[in-house]
Amino acid sequence: MKELLDGVLQGQIRAIARLITQVENSSAAAEQAVQVLYPHTGKAHIIGITGSPGAGKSTVVNALVKTLRQQDARVGIVAVDPSSPFTGGALLGDRVRMRDLSGDPGVFIRSMASRGSLGGLAQATASVIKVLDAAGYGYILVETVGAGQAEVDIANAAHTTVVVEAPGMGDEIQSIKAGILEIADILVVNKADRPGADRTVRSLKMMLHLGPVGGTRKSGRISSTNGAEATTNGWHIPVLETVATEEKGMAELAVTLGQHMTHLRQSGEWLLREQERSWREMEMLLQRRFMRQLQAQVPQELRERLLTAVAEREVDPYTAVNQLLSKSTENP
Repeated sequence: MKELLDGVLQGQIRAIARLITQVENSSAAAEQAVQVLYPHTGKAHIIGITGSPGAGKSTVVNALVKTLRQQDARVGIVAVDPSSPFTGGALLGDRVRMRDLSGDPGVFIRSMASRGSLGGLAQATASVIKVLDAAGYGYILVETVGAGQAEVDIANAAHTTVVVEAPGMGDEIQSIKAGILEIADILVVNKADRPGADRTVRSLKMMLHLGPVGGTRKSGRISSTNGAEATTNGWHIPVLETVATEEKGMAELAVTLGQHMTHLRQSGEWLLREQERSWREMEMLLQRRFMRQLQAQVPQELRERLLTAVAEREVDPYTAVNQLLSKSTENP
């Protein structure tokens, strides 16, 4: 493990790939790796790319990375693909879509199976991001599963969240539903050369400006402060148009990402988002560790008996949980 960790800090591709595999497959390996690498993290700009299936997220990532590489930036990509609920296997199709980046030594691509994790990310995503951060990648792009409106976990994992929409998705309302819209720092209408693109852009701008201060985000949320304060301290959410297959609009997107990073640094919001992100990660780690302790301390026979009782309506779920908690505290 020490050899792998040293290799990661030196930016060795093979060491990075092997360590990420261990981090994905073992929570103990993830803990050991993060404990060693954590002091070397915190330098990367973490960018989340999310949106509905078919919006062209992978194509946007592919074109954006090419633009960032023209600036000599090292870029890490974490692409989360949906996996089978039965076997845990995944097609890892994002790796296929980004094959023209695979020969670039300044780009590291890692596809991950979601393995049943909800919210658009895999359980190990946060640890993998830290590995890439410690390895010296200045930008880390995280592409979510593409499952729809529930993919809001990315807002807790990224500094900048880019929501990709596309015209002609069959439901104009789909693109402006609150859950996915409210996590956006930057809105991108991809496939802007298609009919209906102008209508999609207008709809998004209309929804943003229905807010209290016209699409201004402060402290990670659409602001409810007065207009003067928001203009001074808030981030005005832009709606950009791109044609990723032709790399159109990518230069503007790259510039806007840089502007958002500058805003986060100058406004002090970078630290606030780091605190929120750190708390969310700690909360998830606590939940997983507690569940493992509960399973270790409460006999399986009792757990199964309570589960059967709840299923047969002999015991309600709250009472069952109280009994499990009392048993776990009896056997610390």
